[in-house]
Amino acid sequence: MRLLLRGARVVDPSQPIDEKIDILIENGKIVRMGKNIYKAKTQNGEESPSTLKTLDLRGKIVVPGLIDMHTHLREPGFEYKETIQTGCEAAAAGGFTAVACMPNTNPVNDNRSVTESIIRRARECNLCHVYPVAAISRRSEGAALAEFWDLKDAGAVAFSDDGKPVMNAALMRRAMEYACSLDMPVISHCEDLHLSAGGAMNEGFVSTELGLHGIPSMAEEVMAARDILIAEFTGTAIHIAHVSTAGTVRLIREAKVRGIRVTAETAPHYFTLTDEAVREFDVNAKVNPPLRGVEDVAAVREGLRDGTIDVIAGDHAPHAMTDKDVEFDEAAFGMVALETSLGLSLKLVSDGILTLDQLIRKMSTAPARILRIPGGTLKAGAVADVTVIDPAAVWTVDRDRFRSRGRNTPFHGWDMKGKSVMTIVGGKIRHHEP
Repeated sequence: MRLLLRGARVVDPSQPIDEKIDILIENGKIVRMGKNIYKAKTQNGEESPSTLKTLDLRGKIVVPGLIDMHTHLREPGFEYKETIQTGCEAAAAGGFTAVACMPNTNPVNDNRSVTESIIRRARECNLCHVYPVAAISRRSEGAALAEFWDLKDAGAVAFSDDGKPVMNAALMRRAMEYACSLDMPVISHCEDLHLSAGGAMNEGFVSTELGLHGIPSMAEEVMAARDILIAEFTGTAIHIAHVSTAGTVRLIREAKVRGIRVTAETAPHYFTLTDEAVREFDVNAKVNPPLRGVEDVAAVREGLRDGTIDVIAGDHAPHAMTDKDVEFDEAAFGMVALETSLGLSLKLVSDGILTLDQLIRKMSTAPARILRIPGGTLKAGAVADVTVIDPAAVWTVDRDRFRSRGRNTPFHGWDMKGKSVMTIVGGKIRHHEP
């Protein structure tokens, strides 16, 4: 397919570009960028755009395809929560051309056969790129390392026991050393299980009022400090997942000053909501790490602003009603994110926290760089993964219209401004809203 994207504001942090120009796509690649371009010739040699599929995108913003480097697609094993098909549909609807999926499936993605199965299933769906993140330890039990080289060879792009932190520091050291030899990042779920044991929400004033057992911020910070120190010792690229506390932001900022190879992500709910969202015992606001206090939200937003936090990732965690429609203490942790992430993140631009260029860097260019995957750019010759945003679109979150099987969102009924209206993957339109 040959596509001409005409008249849009193009924002590409990788070049950098922020201007109204056209983009020509041919054979799945970006061919040219410029003003008033097209590349089609008639038999007599005269150029004509008539043989192209031309898209008039005036008033829209074209950016490198968004990449969510922290999602849970649930397949294999938990298809009643989500499948690769429905997860990819949700990703495309949310403007994501690629996702990296975590290994807490059943069986756990700790071996070549599971990794290859995920990749094969994603290719069959043919909606967006899916990059498996493999487990650090066998069955994510934290006792013995998985076969890193075999997993990389099968297509894994990083290692993580997300959801089950590696409590054994010696094992984490060996994991980082092994990953470093393969030039692959380790994604750390920072949680000391002894400090967080029995907790259902953030430890603080609200948890005391509600009578719920709290998870202290130091449960995250202690492990973040440990893994940063191990990364410094081993020289490994460590990525801190779903940062939620002021202390973790400070630790990462200091580590970067010291030259440690550390990157970090946060999720939209950590810069949008506080633990006040739990006050009505809303199980859809129960996440891990938990929603924190006002000071933590402010610190996360500042970490995004000053570059301490490199990436915005949704931590998309779909659950069935049977997992959520129970007492708060018994409810599963997690919320869906793929279809609300961009809308919530654009609020950072309107609030003056980030420029649009900085936002796209955190949602596209930086994830591609950290995971060492294609994408994050609109340079000539690059794969034509493109997200088209309508900055003026005003819409209301309706969980009943989600493509995801999960309905567990605290943002149902929220009004948002700015929305992805077209997702192009490999030069083909995979989602389009008129």
